[in-house]
Amino acid sequence: MSKYAVSKRRSHRFNKMHNAGMNPRGFHVSQIKFYVLLLPLSALMLLPIIFIFSSAFKPLDELFAYPPRFFVINPTLKNFTDLFSRMSSSGVPVSRYLFNSVLITLATVAASIMVSSMAAYALSKKRFGLKRTLFAINNVALMFVPIAVTIPRFLVIERLNLLDTFWVHVLPVLALPVGLFLLKQFIDGVPDEVIEAARIDGAADWQIYWRIILPLIRPALATIAILTFQAAWNNADTSALYINHENLRTFAFYLTTLTTTTTGANAVAGQGIAAAAALIMFLPNLIIFIFLQSQVMSTMTHSGLR
Repeated sequence: MSKYAVSKRRSHRFNKMHNAGMNPRGFHVSQIKFYVLLLPLSALMLLPIIFIFSSAFKPLDELFAYPPRFFVINPTLKNFTDLFSRMSSSGVPVSRYLFNSVLITLATVAASIMVSSMAAYALSKKRFGLKRTLFAINNVALMFVPIAVTIPRFLVIERLNLLDTFWVHVLPVLALPVGLFLLKQFIDGVPDEVIEAARIDGAADWQIYWRIILPLIRPALATIAILTFQAAWNNADTSALYINHENLRTFAFYLTTLTTTTTGANAVAGQGIAAAAALIMFLPNLIIFIFLQSQVMSTMTHSGLR
């Protein structure tokens, strides 16, 4: 058996250990005390989710009922039909904003995963000058909130002639500092012997990256996918600051205009369609987290954030 085959077997074993996580399989009587604490807490945390679903199907009289009602009594789809039959002030249909959000989010997630994973592999397993300095700069970037770099970012975007283009949604958020940090910490846990064995068997860097590194860091990639998805899907600032053409703006931006009187919207009549739009914005975040939550927990366990 070649050393490369042995390295692949080790990589699969390593991947199993990562995916197993720290949770035991099955139920044990000793876990009852955790259920007593966590079940009421879970029910409390479910209340905002239930409220979002309930509000989206409430007619206007229930949205403004006093005293307020938590659950919908007479559910209706009118909020959704009004939302998708509505045009913006410039005549752009709501479906256009939704299409922009889906396309931008998919492009951003795919590009961010590729760029962050390649950079993390280089910082973790390659030898070159200023390696530690570059990683330190990335860690310093974690301290800055987005609002603190709004002006420098605008100047850079203007110099690159990205204003009023599709790419202004993608390029500025292409590589999240937290994504590079998590992936680098995760790749640090990959045994160097596995990579050295692959090199001895003649594997090039791109083969090591594609066939060894990526399969081993799937939990971390899932975490970065969630973080990038949320950053791109919920981003309304880019459309407000860098976009003048209405047909390039996103659904998140359109949501902010539904109840603001500055755009000529009716603050009362817009509450129903705003509730429906909020549910549409929330659902993808919920679905992606439900499917990838186990990978996220595995990443937090093995990335050094313990």
